[in-house]
Amino acid sequence: MNLELLESFGQNYPEDFDGTLDCVSIAVTCAFNRQGTLFAVGCNDGRIVMWDFLTRGIAKVINAHVHPVCSLSWNRNGRKLLSAATDNTVSVWDVLSGDNEKIFRFPSPVMKVQFHPRDSNLFLVCPLKHAAVLMHVQGSHRVIPLDDNDLNIIAAFDRRGKYVYTGNAKGRILAFKTDDLELAASFRVTTGTLNTTAIKSIEFARRGECFLVNSADRIIRVYESREVLTCGKDGEPEPIQKLQDLVNKTLWKKCCFSGDGEFIVAGSARQHSLYIWEKSVGNLVKILHGTKGELLLDVVWHPVRPIIASISSGLVSIWAQNQVENWSAFAPDFKELEENVEYDERESEFDLDDEDKEKVDVKGPDEEDLEVDVVTEEPIQAFMSSDEEGEDKEALMFLPVSPDIEEPEEAWQGEGPAPEDGAAPPPPVERKRSHGSTDSTSTKKKRVKPVEVTLPDAPTDEVHPLLTAGAKKNPDSKSQPRKTRPQKSRSTRPEKRHRDRDSLDSQPS
Repeated sequence: MNLELLESFGQNYPEDFDGTLDCVSIAVTCAFNRQGTLFAVGCNDGRIVMWDFLTRGIAKVINAHVHPVCSLSWNRNGRKLLSAATDNTVSVWDVLSGDNEKIFRFPSPVMKVQFHPRDSNLFLVCPLKHAAVLMHVQGSHRVIPLDDNDLNIIAAFDRRGKYVYTGNAKGRILAFKTDDLELAASFRVTTGTLNTTAIKSIEFARRGECFLVNSADRIIRVYESREVLTCGKDGEPEPIQKLQDLVNKTLWKKCCFSGDGEFIVAGSARQHSLYIWEKSVGNLVKILHGTKGELLLDVVWHPVRPIIASISSGLVSIWAQNQVENWSAFAPDFKELEENVEYDERESEFDLDDEDKEKVDVKGPDEEDLEVDVVTEEPIQAFMSSDEEGEDKEALMFLPVSPDIEEPEEAWQGEGPAPEDGAAPPPPVERKRSHGSTDSTSTKKKRVKPVEVTLPDAPTDEVHPLLTAGAKKNPDSKSQPRKTRPQKSRSTRPEKRHRDRDSLDSQPS
């Protein structure tokens, strides 16, 4: 109901800083689910933190990987999460239970993963210096064909997953059919002097038929997918917009569309600055500046609301609109008064029936007799695609929160009636699990065996750019992160310290 009113008041892009989300760990990448109610953040220590974005609270933490998480992707109904780490592994997670369903190990580092927009059994993987791979959950895979023999490939599904678009370092963009990987269209992105430029990323809008291409010449080009497919192979489609920073010549780290596809946000690769353009006109409407000296890692736009989340220095920054109370939106004749004003009350102002009012002949039924349907649930258009008639009933909107129940005290006996006066107390009931030992079957989850993905031409000696960037900043530190200790050993350490101190106090001096 409230989502339908968002486009009725003012602009549809954020204006001010609206706080941060502290994941305790260093945040690296992030992604919203399709409805925008859940927000997943991949951290440097391999954990995935899921936030309830409406309450801005942590709903679940998954100890997913040992190495940093570099890419995340939700499936359509939000019940599965795809994650990639810098140790060449890709995992599929059950969001509700937090269990690991599949693990795929690649021979080279994985730069990006993306679920199919409609089929949760398919996902796209972009290995480093290798052709993009279309994976099936069961383990089978298909390699997307190359062009110009260039191995610096980036790829993305279109809005409905019918085509896979790939781009290389020579400015060549190819569109393949997802079913049989047949080439449907191709074109080359060129500068004014006919020189080619490397393609850094391809992003599709959730609404409409547009997609943007972020290239190394610091220009963001917006194309229409229908025109690209109509031009066919070796076509020459013209971009509908060219967006750039003419003053600073900013290199863009990450670009994406707004939820309605009317705005484009681009994050600078030099500093924490976000540039917002209006797609239809191409004018720059807002620049959001973060803390000076910070480097931007990731930018995502909320699927429904005018909210942007950006990551820099390990923190997630939220950018939203400045909410100002406007009472005239509820009562058009409302006037704000700076000081008290004497008011002359009319004689019949508070009468139930105005005797002095002229009687007007009302034709037709009275409006108060109309029946209002409060039972029928109308679908929310913001959560639907243009080719759908209703909402997805299986979509996971929120995560249930279960409280942590500690083990009861030893003196507490929860079974049997209380003993009578003078009677011996009943023998203690043997518990299946003692305090000192833990049952491996109940606490340890089932270990998933990784599926080795064989790519004959993949380079095996490459290192992920995230690790090389960290090694440049800290040359003395190792490139591989240190394994974190389990949380249980950390929590039991203070108890042991207290027991040792009590034993020392009890000894005679």
